Formats: sequence, C-alpha cells, structure tokens
Amino acid sequence: MGRIISIANQKGGVGKTTTAVNLAASLALAEKDILVIDTDPQGNSTSGLGISRDNTDKTLYDFYSGKCKITEAIRKTAVEHLVIIPSTVDLLGVEVELVGREGREHVLSHAIAAIRDKYRYIFIDCPPSLGLLTLNALVAADSVLVPVQCEYYALEGLGLLSNTIRLVRNSFNSGLDMEGIVLTMFDSRNTLSNEVAEEVRKHFGGKVYNTVIPRNVTLGEAPSHGKPALLYDARSKGAQSYLSLAKEILNENGIRQRT
Repeated sequence: MGRIISIANQKGGVGKTTTAVNLAASLALAEKDILVIDTDPQGNSTSGLGISRDNTDKTLYDFYSGKCKITEAIRKTAVEHLVIIPSTVDLLGVEVELVGREGREHVLSHAIAAIRDKYRYIFIDCPPSLGLLTLNALVAADSVLVPVQCEYYALEGLGLLSNTIRLVRNSFNSGLDMEGIVLTMFDSRNTLSNEVAEEVRKHFGGKVYNTVIPRNVTLGEAPSHGKPALLYDARSKGAQSYLSLAKEILNENGIRQRT
C-alpha cells in the first residue's frame, strides 16, 4: 500500500515546494512510482515540474468542483515514474465551495483511497495556511513531513504545526503521524543555523532527519526552468542533499535506522 505524506508548515518560505518537487524526483529516480498533488493555489510544484499553469486541461480544482475524477487530473512529468495533479489559481475558490459540503474535510481522502496502491508515495504539497485545502491534505495523509528553515522562528512554527496535527488527529484522522522534520536552507558557516538545528534536534530527537538541505543556488534556479534540481544540475549540493534524504526515507519506511 502506498504511503501518503503531506508536506506542510503553517509558516511560508520554508522550502515546502522545493522539498515536494526534489524529494519526489529523487524517489522516482529509484524507480518508485510517485504522485505529487499540488494543493497550493500558487501552483509552484506544478510549474516546478514543467507543467504550465496557463495550459492545464484538468486540475485539482476540477476534481474538487466535480468536473472530473481525480484520475483524470493526473499528468506525466519529464521525470520517469513521477506524475502530478496540477494546481492553478482557480483552487482559491475551493475554500468557499467546500464550506457547505457535507464531509468537506474528507473529499480528498476518499478520492485518494482508490488510487493509493498505484504509487509507492503520494506527496501533497500544502499551502502555508490552515484552511480547507490543508485540512483535506492532513485528513488524507498517513503522516506529515515538515520542512523547517534554520532561522529564528523555526520552533514557533513547529509548535503551531504540532498543535494542528494533534487537533486533526483528535477530530478527523486518528492515524496521522509526524513523518519527520527536515532542516532546510542550512548554512554551516552561520551561527544561527547551527543553533536552530541544535534546538530542533533537542526538542524533536529522532524525528529530525540526519540529512540537512543547504542553501544552494541550484535549488533556487531549477524551478524557473521547470525542472527538479536533479535534471538541472545533478551534481549540485542541493540535488545531492535530496537524494540523501530520499535514501533516508526509504530506510525509515523499511527498517528504522535513524539515530
């Protein structure tokens, strides 16, 4: 059975989309069938995987609005074994449209249940807010992967998300777990980066991945070319760090080896 992982943090600019795109591509390189669901109206995962937001036939919005089945919105990418359900700005309307719908928190989870066995991993790239789009993603997920930028308010954001996970677990999805925390935009020369990493590891222990994602030019440039870092510059530190994270996750979901 495939594993559904929401990539979330209620704080913006922490590397959620960068992680969704590059982790998915790295796992696809290992010949694992991967689905990315872009549930952020900004559509950055969509464009980051080479899908034009101005030239999309069926999208996640069309699924939510009842215009198509979720399988009809799946698009191939340039990466073998990696497909995506794209997003456009139209997705902003879903928050309003879902308000009056019965079982509105479970719309995505019911649809994914029918396709999860086709994929080793399904990653849901969440918007940086706690609305019905994020709630649907958390209710559908087995676990939450949290990118945390190595900056001053990192622990505050983690505390907010931990509380949200508890609320969702108590009300909608009793099996929701913390998949892990990945430290992003890390600069080993920066004292604050090292202090934040130390604090996060002290508070969350084995939930923090050994792999850290560095500040890296390639990770910033690749999305403008519609490519994950592996296709843009496979030898870059950014691309290699996500390959390392992918290996760690594969081990974690097999035999637990994290220290």
